[in-house]
Amino acid sequence: MLARMQSLYLFIAALLAFSSMLFPFWHFIADSLYVLRDFRPFTEANVVHIVSLHVSGIVSLAIGLLSIAALFLYKNRTLQSTLILVLFFLFLVDILSGLTASHFMNVKLGQDFGPGVEHSPGAGFFVLLPMPLLFWLARKGVKKDEKIATAYKRL
Repeated sequence: MLARMQSLYLFIAALLAFSSMLFPFWHFIADSLYVLRDFRPFTEANVVHIVSLHVSGIVSLAIGLLSIAALFLYKNRTLQSTLILVLFFLFLVDILSGLTASHFMNVKLGQDFGPGVEHSPGAGFFVLLPMPLLFWLARKGVKKDEKIATAYKRL
């Protein structure tokens, strides 16, 4: 289990998912600095903003837990491969929900402070970016293991 490269990729993806919850996703500068983080919405912004941030936090936690669970499914390669696909789609939900929350926060601050609002992505956004590559590499490793196991069964 530990000697397989896909185990390393899934473990790193789990670490990235958990760490994305610790770092700010987006920064806004209007009259002061506003930091966008999981589970810390601005209640004045919008219902969509609040829901998006909670969804992003829950999905980040789910990605981390499912990545750890996929580590231990090395004997059932088809289920592991399917779980890696699910992780990829959860990544898309996570990144899109974070971007949605950022957009609605930008709209809210734009209404309050005018067009002078500056914004930039935070470390939480950049931590998520390598995850699709890690999932792709892990799935590729699972397929390679399946191919080796199938060839071994023929002998």
